[in-house]
Amino acid sequence: QVQLVESGGGLVQAGGSLRLSCAASGSIASIHTMGWYRQAPGKQRELVAGISSDGSTNYGASVKGRFTIFRNNAKNTVWLQMNMLKPEDTAVYTCNVRTSASDYWGQGTQVTVSS
Repeated sequence: QVQLVESGGGLVQAGGSLRLSCAASGSIASIHTMGWYRQAPGKQRELVAGISSDGSTNYGASVKGRFTIFRNNAKNTVWLQMNMLKPEDTAVYTCNVRTSASDYWGQGTQVTVSS
């Protein structure tokens, strides 16, 4: 079993910054990718950013240039640095970890950006 512990969500004004973190623990076989998804009310869940074990990254179009994802493989931890936040970034952000065995999801953390 793998546990994901997220932190860092909250309320911020437009233009501000937040950093999310997600730490994986438990029976971790081999982590391939780590990433963040988000879901706003009435919308589908979408990929925010992902990072593979070799450090290659991919971002959703709406966050490119504003968000940065990075990870520490030794600590099985991934962070999402969110800058220049906009009201449309408001959503529940959920960590995802993909191992050789399965996909794992965090409990989600609320990010609210006020205008």
